Amino acid sequence: MTAPYSPGDREKVVAKLPTDLRRELKVRAAELSKDIQEAVTAGVTSWIKLERHPPVDTSGGSSFSTYLPAGLYEKLKTSSKSRKISYNQGMAQSIRHWLDANPSPRPTPPRTTGARRLVFGNQKGGVGKTSVSAGVAQALAEMGRKTLLIDFDPQGHLTRQLGYEMLEIESASLAKHMLGEAEDNLRALFVPIKGGDFEDRLWLLPSCKDAFLLDAKLATTRAVRIKETALERVLADVEQDFDFIVVDCPPSLGYTMDTALYYGRTREDEEPDQSGIIIPVQAEDTSGDAYDMLAEQMDDLCEDLKVEITTLGFVVNLYDARNGYIATSSLESWQSMDEPVLGIVPELKEQREAVRRKEPLLAYEPDCEQAQVLRSIARRIKG
Repeated sequence: MTAPYSPGDREKVVAKLPTDLRRELKVRAAELSKDIQEAVTAGVTSWIKLERHPPVDTSGGSSFSTYLPAGLYEKLKTSSKSRKISYNQGMAQSIRHWLDANPSPRPTPPRTTGARRLVFGNQKGGVGKTSVSAGVAQALAEMGRKTLLIDFDPQGHLTRQLGYEMLEIESASLAKHMLGEAEDNLRALFVPIKGGDFEDRLWLLPSCKDAFLLDAKLATTRAVRIKETALERVLADVEQDFDFIVVDCPPSLGYTMDTALYYGRTREDEEPDQSGIIIPVQAEDTSGDAYDMLAEQMDDLCEDLKVEITTLGFVVNLYDARNGYIATSSLESWQSMDEPVLGIVPELKEQREAVRRKEPLLAYEPDCEQAQVLRSIARRIKG
């Protein structure tokens, strides 16, 4: 069957839509593994053919943008005019019609193994682990998945980039819980991340100013296997509270990283590819060298502890084809690996602006190209 519009020939459209309708569209599209522009295209195409549709409350609308196939925008405006309604009302009815025709899928059966665990790691700094892990966590929460985002890097970039303060040295922290030096409930440290369509489903466990001591203290402990199991023991009680736990790891290969890798292993009662490590890289050679060292660490850990750690895939971050052969040939190398490339995040200003403003990207610029790629990555992970 031939599509009525060429998917490669699209034009940007902007409308004013109520927040609840925008949020419902994003969540439903994510649940059904659809791009938002595909959902809106289907809704508009179908709505134009209808004789009538109930009105939609568009009060309190805010800006919403997407891309429609060339020619469909004019048809939408013409059809709206013929029905004596505003263009914004026509767009709102189209989206409402698509939502009604594509109900939310049934909830998945209750988990028996707790949250799925996503470890974002790479020995090389500066590849964008923080921005990628934060963006994927926001996208998963947009899809309706309760998500805990853990700043496991002593530098605390994730905590500060989202506009929060690092925990003070004398305060309880994840590190102190891992070392048995804190008695308070770990949940008391969780901070709800506000803004965007992920609100009420996304929490942050901030970094602490004493987290740099964790590696040294783990190295000197005499407790049997505490080095590898420390993170899992602390998080075990909260796993049933979440669908996903996302760990932003430090750029190192020390004991702290071992605890994160062990935490992301495939458990005996867990289906394959549900948890594991995601490796943000850049399209240049040093990322490849860093990955080789990380792969060796994972192999040694798996051999020593007789466990399996799944590499869920790579995310090529800060990609810019204008860098020429270095970028394009490196991207081809990543795409030739056995593990999949989950997404290619372009080098654009929106992420840097969000960091500067200390806001989550999917709240600051929810419709930018980087945000769309991060949503696509989250959909692949969610399955």
